[in-house]
Amino acid sequence: MTEINRKWNLLPQQKRESAIKEIITYFKNELDQEIGVIAAEDALDFFLQTAGENIYNKAIEDAKELIKQNAEMIEVNLSLLLNK
Repeated sequence: MTEINRKWNLLPQQKRESAIKEIITYFKNELDQEIGVIAAEDALDFFLQTAGENIYNKAIEDAKELIKQNAEMIEVNLSLLLNK
């Protein structure tokens, strides 16, 4: 199968295939609807395209905050080491 590169494709191929199977299972178990691989791919692509950028940006903001907090702790620890 040829892999298509999408701007919003945030998942490695194996995770993408797993997510598609989960979507198919969700529709069957929760909504009592049978959908195929193409419909599940379309649903995944829709959500990745509409929400993926926001999720990615939130993760970057979270990482920036964590780095900031760690840098502050390093500064405090280094200050404690100063001979005054």
